[in-house]
Amino acid sequence: MSTDLAVEGLATSPEDRPPRASRPGLRRSVRKAWRQLVSMRTALLLLFLLALAAIPGSLLPQRGLNPAAVEGYYVAHPSLAPWLDRLHLFDVYAAPWFGAIYLALMISLIGCLLPRMRLHLRAMRAAPPAPPKHLARLPFHASWLTAAPVETVEAAGRKALRRWRLRSSPDGLSAERGYLRETGNLLFHVALLALLVGIGLGAAFGLKGTVLVVEGDTFVNTPAAYDELHPGHYKDTDHLPPFQITLDDFRATYLPNGAPRSFAADVRWRPTDGAAERPRTVKVNEPLTVHGNRVYLLDHGYALHFTAKLPDGTVVYDQWQPFFPAKGDPNLSSTGAVKITDLPGGLPDIGLRGLFAPTLGVQAGFAYSRYPAPDFPAFAYEAYAGSLGLDSGVPQSVYDLDTTRMTRTGQGLLLVGQTAAHLPGGATVTFDGVKDFAVFQVTDDPGKKVVLVAAVLALLGLILSLRVRRRRVWVRAVATEAGTLVEVGGLARQDPEGFAPEHDRLVSRVAAAAPAVELDPPEEPS
Repeated sequence: MSTDLAVEGLATSPEDRPPRASRPGLRRSVRKAWRQLVSMRTALLLLFLLALAAIPGSLLPQRGLNPAAVEGYYVAHPSLAPWLDRLHLFDVYAAPWFGAIYLALMISLIGCLLPRMRLHLRAMRAAPPAPPKHLARLPFHASWLTAAPVETVEAAGRKALRRWRLRSSPDGLSAERGYLRETGNLLFHVALLALLVGIGLGAAFGLKGTVLVVEGDTFVNTPAAYDELHPGHYKDTDHLPPFQITLDDFRATYLPNGAPRSFAADVRWRPTDGAAERPRTVKVNEPLTVHGNRVYLLDHGYALHFTAKLPDGTVVYDQWQPFFPAKGDPNLSSTGAVKITDLPGGLPDIGLRGLFAPTLGVQAGFAYSRYPAPDFPAFAYEAYAGSLGLDSGVPQSVYDLDTTRMTRTGQGLLLVGQTAAHLPGGATVTFDGVKDFAVFQVTDDPGKKVVLVAAVLALLGLILSLRVRRRRVWVRAVATEAGTLVEVGGLARQDPEGFAPEHDRLVSRVAAAAPAVELDPPEEPS
């Protein structure tokens, strides 16, 4: 390509400039670091690192999504879980290192976009460049002699290029199209930046909490009612919308092999205290929306009811205790514990822990679940007596016992209605029944509208950047002794094969108004 074409290139990205004279000291280092940070290469690298940093969030349970699963991970991996927690791998998206990558990516994108936008606006306001001196050197070129005057050729060129950005000069006509390609490219990156801002708004002013609700219980939207609550740094949790949700019935259906078919939670809800209750069925991916908050059905399991009595008939325990489903077991074998404290007469604490099988099966002397539905529920347990350590101030899992200061008193298998009797002081614990529980996630994301708009704009920008082609066309008409010499030249930066038919159509439109003429052959000497 000739020098004049290189100068009139089609790119609107920042030009490579020769390095300035070196500046000693801190200022030079800062400028160099800033240029590296705002380069497109760094932005792509940070985007890759952000995706890489999000991988643990999909491999490990997250407190913001399923705190019960985190508790289960602690039970299954008591040595590894604390180390993962120190690295914030159970709360990846709130981790300081994730936030640092996120902030660096936003700064890099802003630094990349501002100069590109400035150059693009300047290029869009500028007139198309004048025709090069040698149109024949362009990749697309056509020329012919015509008897039509120069004015007729130029009028035909203006008509053929009426939808192009057009410039008329003494050297001919200049036209260009395809600036929407760069506009789409910038729109995509601006939308990506807006997407990050929307996610940041949700993290700063949003809320995400989970709550386990047993059938028949009511959840009131207050901070104390949540099992796990993660408000944004600037979220006011003292003025949450006062809605209430009562779980009437949880319905689960399964295939013969135990795979889940459907989950549905029948609830009654009211937007404020005293308002009329409204029925609703919450399903997976069909959340309940209340005051802008979305209530999702996240998980489910079983809660067991136990009644503990002393020999004189005094009831010392009467509760529904949720049991946590074992990870990876499609038949919902669940583990849990019953903790009975503050017994009269100086009796020690009583604890039962074990496995709940919705449909009991026994193999090699061990109980397991054969099917996830509660067709034949049973509780295989170990009983302990001693000190549960609940008054020590050290937090404990509700799904397991700390038996370091307890003595094992027996074991057994309870069906519904059966009683465990080998407990201190003649106390008894009866397994009364089973209910379903549902885990709901309540989310308030003020940045979701920004994210939605940004996603639509990103898609639009991507379509423009992939579909639109940058191209330029020049038309020149020069009067000669033999007639008017017409030249049409074209240059395409992208998809030159696709530009060839378009260039041929432009040439044919100009030639229709200024048809070619044949030169008279030179006379032969007599």
